[in-house]
This record gives sequence, C-alpha cells and structure tokens, in this order.
Amino acid sequence: MTTALFTHPVSLLHDTGIHHPESPRRIEEVLKILSDADFDGLDRREAPVIDNAKLLWAHTEEHVASVFESIPDTGYVAIDGDTVICKDSGEAALRAAGGICAAVDAVITGEVNNAFCLSRPPGHHAERDRAMGFCLFCNPAIGAYQARNVHGFKKIVVIDFDVHHGNGTQDVFWNDPDMFYASTHESPLFPGTGSEGEAGVAGNIMNCPLPSGAGSYEFRKTMEDKIFPAVQNFEPELIIVSAGFDAHREDPLASINLEDEDFGWVSKRIVELSQDLCDGRLVSVLEGGYNTDALARSVALHIRALMNAAE
Repeated sequence: MTTALFTHPVSLLHDTGIHHPESPRRIEEVLKILSDADFDGLDRREAPVIDNAKLLWAHTEEHVASVFESIPDTGYVAIDGDTVICKDSGEAALRAAGGICAAVDAVITGEVNNAFCLSRPPGHHAERDRAMGFCLFCNPAIGAYQARNVHGFKKIVVIDFDVHHGNGTQDVFWNDPDMFYASTHESPLFPGTGSEGEAGVAGNIMNCPLPSGAGSYEFRKTMEDKIFPAVQNFEPELIIVSAGFDAHREDPLASINLEDEDFGWVSKRIVELSQDLCDGRLVSVLEGGYNTDALARSVALHIRALMNAAE
C-alpha cells in the first residue's frame, strides 16, 4: 500500500501575474523536492477533470457559471483584488476539484492508504456563491461530499492549519451537522472570519484563532487540547486536511512563527488520529504557503508523514 500524489501540469498554467504570491513556482518548487529518491515510492497520479455537476454540491449554479463566464481568452481577469485568472484557470480549477475527488475514491476503496493533492488554485476561501482569496471552488468541501454522495460516508472532518481562516469550507459546512470543520489560523487576518463564536448549526465548526506572533507552543497546544479531542469526539469516517503552510515564520503574508518541524509534527499527529478513528483514511490538499522554499520543505515533511503511515 502506498501514498498517492494527485497533480496535473495545468496547475502550472494557472497564471496569476508576475507579482502574485499564488504563483506556479509554488508547485514547481514542491515538485523539485519530490524528485528526490526519498519520494520514489509515491504513487503519482494525474488529477482528472471533475464533472461540473459535482461543483454544485458545494456551490450555487450562479457561482459556477460566473467563474467560467469570467475565464478570458487572453490576458488576465481579476475576480476581486486578490483572485486573478487566465485562460487555463478553468481547467486548473476543475482538475484541483477533480483531484481531491479521485483521491477520496482511491483512499476509500483501499487502492492507497492516503493521498496528497498538489494543486492550484487553492480552495478553502471559496464560499457557496463567490470566489475569493485566490480560490475558485472549495476543494476540501467537494472532496467531503464525494465521500458522502458517492461512497455513502456520513461523517467527515476537515482539519485546516492554513494561517488564514477557511471561510469557504465553513460556509459550505455551516448547516450540515455531519460535516465538521476545525481550524487554527491567525487572527486578526484575512478574511476576517473564524472567531470562536462561529460554531455552525450544531457545533460542527471549531475555530481556534491564534494571535500574531504565536509559534510552535501555541499551535501544538491548540491542536492537542482543542482540535484533536473535538475530532475524536466527532468520530469521522474520513479526515480531509486543508494543508496550508503559510503559518511558517518565513512566509510573507502572515505573522505566525512555525518551523518546518511543526508541520512534520502536525502531519504525523493527524495521521495517527486517522489511524485511531477511521482506519487511516486521510486525504490532504494544498492550500497556502507563499515562501516557496519553506513551502517545499514543509510539504516534503507532510508527505513523508503520509508515506511513513503507508509503509
């Protein structure tokens, strides 16, 4: 049994402009580090295009239509001040969502132990009815509904350790008591959501904001004292990780001071949690991380934790 890596070259063609932090170089640097012999055991798979109908599990018809109507023939279109698209962005978004659905399929059917989706654009800021924060479609939520609607799973958890709150995943899950969203994130920071009082229709949202300047101690304590116990109490059948690496101290877009080793630690702990709760069923998807060197190193530790579980 192995760890699967789902990706596609079109993620490199999602061009956001020369100065945009969410750039193709993010994927390029990760792929470089994954070319090391240590990662020869990865089961590398091509992320497929998702059936557009599955986008409606998480989004309104109006939103889906608006995204594709906005795709330019040439040049760039700014959906908002942060979210820029080009002619290849539509396919990249369809394969980002399709990749997580294929990863969920592979894990649930037992083809692989776990999976990581190396994709762009990211997803956790995309709300039901709008794209924002570099995100077009809410990939983690779509993956969760793949588990429910295709495989009959009822209870799914998304753990999000991106430095920015995943307002999109929260929005999609808000009224669904069998979907649980748990997030650590810096606050105050974009997008301005994620207070502890935002708890969902049935306490199915857990937000654990961290203050600017927080580091390893605060992050690990929050995970161990709050998020992991809540996930255990929820008893999920599948864990999905919104794996953002922008809480790294070298990241330019935030002020949390995590080190490479913190991402290795949290990855190992989430793997252990999945083994205890749901037979190791774990799917991870890339979110943020904008210092590409720190991103590549941290993703490598994350994937190594997944691979160690599969050995």
